[in-house]
Amino acid sequence: MWMMQKHTLPGIGDFEQVANETFAKLPAAFRDMTKDVVIRVEDFPTRDVLRTLNIDSPFGLLGLYHGVDLTRQSVLDVSPLPEMIFLYRRPILAYWETHDEALEDIIAHVLIHEIGHHFGLSDADMERIESEAAG
Repeated sequence: MWMMQKHTLPGIGDFEQVANETFAKLPAAFRDMTKDVVIRVEDFPTRDVLRTLNIDSPFGLLGLYHGVDLTRQSVLDVSPLPEMIFLYRRPILAYWETHDEALEDIIAHVLIHEIGHHFGLSDADMERIESEAAG
């Protein structure tokens, strides 16, 4: 767990390490179904992404799945770009500063949420699953 200290916030490499460790802990079947998805950490989403999603603030998006989810993929379709999951470091850090959660847990949650989109789950589906899991 990172301790916030003046001028020493976790960098992109730290986020990548947590994302890779989280991914390695997923069940093998899930890892196999997402093995071609590239995980990228960037400081912020691009302006085009924010505009497309109708989000005003660059801090309003913690992660993004970019690609065709498994429910809509066809062997006849050839994608020019790899499927990607983006984790946005600065918005995640801002969220962390205002919530009482471990940074590693937040990064893992965002990554797993975006993997859910890869499987074709909607935000509402994932909220329902999380709610049911919480009891």
